[in-house]
Amino acid sequence: MAQLATAENGWIDTTKATDPEAIALVKDLLETQIYCNLSTCSPLGWPWSSPLLFVWDQGLNLYWSSAIAAQHSQNLYQNQGRAMVTVYDPRRIKAAFFAGTATELTALEPLRQVLSGFDQRAKRPTPRQAADYLGASPRRMYQFTAQQVWVSGDRLLSQGQLIDTKIQLDLDCLKDYFSP
Repeated sequence: MAQLATAENGWIDTTKATDPEAIALVKDLLETQIYCNLSTCSPLGWPWSSPLLFVWDQGLNLYWSSAIAAQHSQNLYQNQGRAMVTVYDPRRIKAAFFAGTATELTALEPLRQVLSGFDQRAKRPTPRQAADYLGASPRRMYQFTAQQVWVSGDRLLSQGQLIDTKIQLDLDCLKDYFSP
């Protein structure tokens, strides 16, 4: 049952799960922001946050490259790939929040496609080839698959305080929006 944002449900609004404006915000943020923030957690519960250049595809997957030895990469390997990604525009105080899993890309053709996306997004050719992310290379390309998505909701007044809310989006509806 859909609910408005309240303290009892963690200020999550589910009544707008298919709202076209909320869904369009995700696309706008993915198109206009080139950095995301990856949040991971160690097996002992220590949080880690990393800003990363990213690209995305029509399937709503996000991609980045990182060193295998980086703390966030190690956290992914040790925590079944579980992560949270935030893409936000600080000028408008709007954000999209993605919970899901990240895995290494291990096939040449998907790596080539993602690298092409980085060339377009960064507006300059990358000096790396797909093979540079395989084998003995210290870097890998990662694919993040969202399992839950939220966007910034309204700010509500509660007991004299402004409270930020989130709108939980229907993932299937969101993916349909991105389908060609």
